[in-house]
Amino acid sequence: MTADRLLSDLAGKPASLTALADRFPRWNPYAALPALLDDEPAAVRLLGLGAARHVCATVAARLRRAGIAASAEHSSSAETPPAGPETLVVGVSLGGGQRELATVLDRYVARSPVIVLTPDPGAVVARIADLVVPLHAGEESAGLGCRAYQHAMALGLLLGHRLGAPAGGGGNFPGLLHRAAHATATLLREAEAWVPEVARVLDSPHGVHMVAPAERLASAAQGVRVVRSGPVRVAHARETGEWSHTDRYLAAVTDYRALLFAGSAYDERFAEHLGQLRGRFAAVGSAPERESVPGAELTVRYPGDTDPDVSLLVEPLAAELVAAHWWRSSGR
Repeated sequence: MTADRLLSDLAGKPASLTALADRFPRWNPYAALPALLDDEPAAVRLLGLGAARHVCATVAARLRRAGIAASAEHSSSAETPPAGPETLVVGVSLGGGQRELATVLDRYVARSPVIVLTPDPGAVVARIADLVVPLHAGEESAGLGCRAYQHAMALGLLLGHRLGAPAGGGGNFPGLLHRAAHATATLLREAEAWVPEVARVLDSPHGVHMVAPAERLASAAQGVRVVRSGPVRVAHARETGEWSHTDRYLAAVTDYRALLFAGSAYDERFAEHLGQLRGRFAAVGSAPERESVPGAELTVRYPGDTDPDVSLLVEPLAAELVAAHWWRSSGR
C-alpha cells in the first residue's frame, strides 16, 4: 500500500460510479428478490465487519424508519439469532472479513434466504449466498476498498428501497449515482485548493476526530478507517449530537481537531462548545438552511451536499483525500 496508489484509487471514483449507473436499467441486481421471499420479510439481518458493518447500519436504520424490523450486527458475533424463511440475511463484504462473514452466513444456509454484496463474486462468501450482488468497483491497488465502500453504500441504499425504505434521489437510482459521480469529480478537481488547508487544520498530536449526524455516521467511520490504515494516525468517530455529552470533555484536555460532516441539528451546538474549549474544526458539506457552520475554519462544499443520499456516497472522499495527503507527507 502507498499513498500514490490510494490517490489513484480515489481518482477512479467518478468513472467507476458512472459505469455502475450506466448498468441500469439493463442490470437489476435484486431481480431475484421475489423468488427468494414469499412475502415481505418479517425481519432483515445485515452482517459485516468494519466499514461494511457501517453500510449495514445505514441500511438497517432506513428500514426501521420505514417500519421494517432490521438490524445490523458484527459478522464476528458468536450469537446465532433465530433463522427461518421469513428472515432475510444480507452479508456485506468489501474484500476483508471473509472468514467471519462466511462463518456466520453458514449458520443460515438452507434456513434463511441469503444475499451477499461483494467485490468478488468468486469469493467463499459468495458461494454461500442465494443471491450475489457484485459491487462492480474494479480493482483497487491500495487495498483499502474506498471505491468498494462507495458502491456497497449505493447498492445497499437500493436494496433498502426495494425492501420498502423511502427512495432517495426522487426514486431515480441511476440519476443519484450520476449526481454523486459529478460531486465526487468536483471534490477531486478542486482538491489541491482545499486538501492541504484542511489537513493543516486537522493536524494534531492527539489525533483527529470525525463527527457526523447519526444518519451518516458511516461517513465518519469510513474516514477514520482510512486515516488509521493509510497514514496510521489516531482517529475516532463520534455522532454530532452525542459529542457534547462525550468528546466535549476530551476537548478540554487535548489539542482537539475535528472534521465535521455537516447536516445535523446539533452542528451549531458542537461548534459553540468546541469553540469555548479552543478546539478547531473544518466542515464538509452544508444543510438546506445554511451555507456553512459558524466557527468552521474551512468549509468544503460540493454539488448536492444538502441531499443526504448524495452526501452518504460523496463526503467520505474528503477524509480519504486528507488521509492520502498525510500519508504522502510521511514519506511512507
